[in-house]
Amino acid sequence: MNLIDAHHHVWDLTVRDQEWITGPELAPIRRSFGLDDLRPLAAAAGVGATIVVQTVCVPEETPELLALAASAPLVAGVVGWTDLTAPGVADALARLRALPGGERLVGIRHQVQGEADPDWLRRPDVLRGLRAVAAAGLVYDLVVLPPQLPAAAYAAAAVPELVFVLDHAGKPPIASGALEPWAGALRALAGRANTVCKLSGLVTEAAPGAGQAEFAPYARVILDAFGPGRTMYGSDWPVCLPTAGYLEVLDLAAALVAGLGLDRAERAAVFAATAARVYLDGGANGGMRGTH
Repeated sequence: MNLIDAHHHVWDLTVRDQEWITGPELAPIRRSFGLDDLRPLAAAAGVGATIVVQTVCVPEETPELLALAASAPLVAGVVGWTDLTAPGVADALARLRALPGGERLVGIRHQVQGEADPDWLRRPDVLRGLRAVAAAGLVYDLVVLPPQLPAAAYAAAAVPELVFVLDHAGKPPIASGALEPWAGALRALAGRANTVCKLSGLVTEAAPGAGQAEFAPYARVILDAFGPGRTMYGSDWPVCLPTAGYLEVLDLAAALVAGLGLDRAERAAVFAATAARVYLDGGANGGMRGTH
């Protein structure tokens, strides 16, 4: 089975800064990362396709990612950015689709985790933008903190025609060992049939040296809430690197899934089929039909 890495990044610091890479703990990733760095890792991991995800909320980045995807068969899809609050969201998405690589645009994301308003996703202008994303046949990636999960559930209910993909499982507080209120909010979001969760980014939320036992309760909540048919694996490379290497992240995810007793078909869903269906086989225009 060829795996799909449903969440990774690339950036070139000679093109633009990544202002979020600050502090000594992120020093190992304060350099440029490109597909040439990823290819041998993906090959060693058995990854046959990836989804590259935006990192900064500027209009210039998404065309660059689309051009990269157009020249790189490994990159099957791009989750880009556009200003959801702008009145011309539909036109902006159409312009992106018309660019080289535009057919690889599969979703849109905004750094909601950086918004001061915990109810940003409830705003009428944001909801209008999300409806335009749905109308364009794209999905919407949610990068939120646990207190923002209720607003995410509200948006999913308000725009049922749009598939919402929760990045990094809503960033659970693994380092603290606490499950609530994150788990309850995650289950409420999962109660919306148009939502999917990424088994990704967990290593960056854990204490240094955390082992499988520390992650297992969170993986159980995720898989119990969403099921394998609405859970997809992502490496979050290279953000994961200060904590774990590309293969280490995959090995951890595989061990967590195995520990939950998933059968072969369910494991295939988490590591390939869910991402293929949601991002590559119809997305908001049918990729979630019949999935609960």
